[in-house]
Amino acid sequence: MEKLIRTKVKDLLRQEPGKDVLAKGWVRTKRGNKNVSFIALNDGSTINNIQVVVDAGKFNEEQLKKITTGACIGVTGALVASLGNGQSVEIQAKEIEIFGEADPETYPLQKKGHTMEFLRSIAHLRPRTNTFGAVLRIRHAMAFAIHKYFNDKGFVYLHTPLITASDCEGAGEMFQVTTLDMKNPPLKEDGSIDYSQDFFGKQTSLTVSGQLEGELGAMALGEIYTFGPTFRAENSNTPRHLAEFWMIEPEMAFYEIEDNMNLAEDFIKSLVKYALDNCYDDIKFLNDMFDKELIERLQSVIKTDFVRLTYTEGIRILEESGEKFEFPVSWGVDLQSEHERYLVERHFGKPVIMTDYPKEIKAFYMKQNADGKTVRGMDVLFPKIGEIIGGSERESSLEKLEARIAEIGMGRESLEWYLDTRRFGSAPHSGFGLGFERLLLFVTGMSNIRDVIPFPRTPKNAEY
Repeated sequence: MEKLIRTKVKDLLRQEPGKDVLAKGWVRTKRGNKNVSFIALNDGSTINNIQVVVDAGKFNEEQLKKITTGACIGVTGALVASLGNGQSVEIQAKEIEIFGEADPETYPLQKKGHTMEFLRSIAHLRPRTNTFGAVLRIRHAMAFAIHKYFNDKGFVYLHTPLITASDCEGAGEMFQVTTLDMKNPPLKEDGSIDYSQDFFGKQTSLTVSGQLEGELGAMALGEIYTFGPTFRAENSNTPRHLAEFWMIEPEMAFYEIEDNMNLAEDFIKSLVKYALDNCYDDIKFLNDMFDKELIERLQSVIKTDFVRLTYTEGIRILEESGEKFEFPVSWGVDLQSEHERYLVERHFGKPVIMTDYPKEIKAFYMKQNADGKTVRGMDVLFPKIGEIIGGSERESSLEKLEARIAEIGMGRESLEWYLDTRRFGSAPHSGFGLGFERLLLFVTGMSNIRDVIPFPRTPKNAEY
């Protein structure tokens, strides 16, 4: 008999019955009696298992005992039409090879419901569950779709540094990178640490954003995007925050705020459509198990024109709503998730792009409006999430940018290279940032951001 080549479960389930096949994977469940066993086999290629039917009389009893939930096996057999519900084909086993056993006494993923908290405690095994298999396949598909979207539009993928000496957001919540001896760092005469003796000759940190470097790329290449990890040393233990997360940041020369909003809306609709077109089985599973409105919500985003709303108008709606918010609302406050979700879910019933924020609550690089009070920022607000995209038209005037940096007391030393883009051939330009995990929360219907990244990094947690 010629040696069979393994076929993935995803492909087996689409094949016509009538030939011998080889499947390899992990046992999800085994049930049956002393005459026949039914094994649900999954190899990670799909949410769906393939059923393996084992005639006990044809196999060694000791071998069958070793086939338990979690064990890894290879099965050679005939692909036949299935008599049971739930699948069109199944495998009649002829040979079984056990690659790795899983002791039922100690393997933690037995056939029963597990809480998300429990699964976070075994993040190294949770990809084997249906839920996390689905989430991680969707995560992959979304990453691919992002690159495809920008590539098809002629954007250049720019790799911006992970180790940087500049704080893009000016918030100072950065992880320091150093090779100095923590017990005995070199000191200056005034007692402060002498970073000139550090590896890079200056104080450096992990990046909070690739935006500033992205702007440099846009000022030469026209339209660029970054897609990589970013880091925030923010002590936030919430279902919406991670210390290490991924960001997509396009930056475009010659785009004004309107162009920026149009791109953001088209981009997010394209991603949601790609997910529905290519991950439907996984999304359907998450819809049925976790969030009965997920598919409906995803479909509605594709079909709906996003509301465009100024911050001032948004504040007026909130003030007149009669709602008792945990955080009171008045002009000048930074909107909280509860405010954003009220506008999106209850007032408009669709996504909102909010613009023209007070300059005091936005970053120094945003283009100032003629009123002297607001800037051309734009946030895309989504149901269940709140802000999913934040962006702006950038300030292209050197004078205004310098004045703003001085006004908020930022150090200029590490920003001279950035100011050069306004000194030499400045141009109108815009961009935005999409938090990848926030997008995944929306597409998967999961409620905690720790459940859409394989190995979450949060305060007091850096396992693996």
